[in-house]
Amino acid sequence: MTDVLSSTARRSVPGRPSVPSFAVISGEQVQGALSGREKELVELVGTAYRLHGAGDSVNPPSYFLRFPDRPTARIIALPASIGGPVRVDGLKWISSFPENVNAGLPRASAVLILNDHDTGYPFACLESSIISATRTAASAALAADWLSRGRPRPARVGFFGTGLIARYIHTFLAGTGWDFETVGVHDVSRDSADGFRGYLRQTGTGARITVHDRAEDLVRASDLVVFATVAGEPHVTDPAWFTHNPLVLHVSLRDLAPEILLGSANFVDDVEHCLKADTSPHLVEQRTGNRDFLNGTLNDVMLGRAAPPTDRPVVFSPFGLGVLDLVVGKYVYDEVARAGNLRLIDDFFHDLRRYG
Repeated sequence: MTDVLSSTARRSVPGRPSVPSFAVISGEQVQGALSGREKELVELVGTAYRLHGAGDSVNPPSYFLRFPDRPTARIIALPASIGGPVRVDGLKWISSFPENVNAGLPRASAVLILNDHDTGYPFACLESSIISATRTAASAALAADWLSRGRPRPARVGFFGTGLIARYIHTFLAGTGWDFETVGVHDVSRDSADGFRGYLRQTGTGARITVHDRAEDLVRASDLVVFATVAGEPHVTDPAWFTHNPLVLHVSLRDLAPEILLGSANFVDDVEHCLKADTSPHLVEQRTGNRDFLNGTLNDVMLGRAAPPTDRPVVFSPFGLGVLDLVVGKYVYDEVARAGNLRLIDDFFHDLRRYG
């Protein structure tokens, strides 16, 4: 049985933990809480990066569940904790099954569990594919803003990979004031590329939209390149494609060969996380034996400790931190609670008396 209650159900007596409650928040509720709030969410993600950079977080390595009989599939656990005004712990459990696309389903599905900071009790389970896409897109828009400062602002954007993440990144760029003259599109699936072009037209953009048959043409025609693919290993290998020094949002992490990164200025969200699991930056470290190719983190740029150059390509490779899911998930929880629409599960926790 479920009840729709407001956030007052979780208020506690001062100095004493409240009786635990547990809410389930649907994808429709998540979408409603996040839709149209791109600027606010980009600022929220920026706050999370600052808290993480200041050490006010715990973000251990992600854990990968892989399957010998399904080598393209995986499920990833991202545990995390963040302090500051958020003060929440939790876990994102996200699956990536690329074969879903052939059946008309999204590749990724996810849930997010939020745990109370003081008691450790889980207090909410949220549909999280939308949260995950939102925090990824907000991070990309934040990076595009900060890494383009001090150089001409990109007027031509190109999307390499045209799935859900690409759509969310475009939405967040548009929602935070980016106005492009041209939008380029490339995907190994022509149907996907055409579908993304249809989405772009529905947004009412005034930009000229071009579907590129060749990846090289897309990259060379773009000042801002967004990689949002499911590539498992580098497939873009020619540094000559990047001689016009574009800003590259390398969101899918494994598209670019080491030669390209070695000729670029490289920024990441977290050094230790990004240089793992055979990401493109990890491959560079393995080849060179050092991390000298890294220019810093996005937080370093925001704090003025690092600056992107203008005479090289600038590449942002974000691993994707669990703390970002927590801050966006807690934002959703608070918005749903504020509206009085939390669906609490009666008696989810049972036998709470220590001695029966």
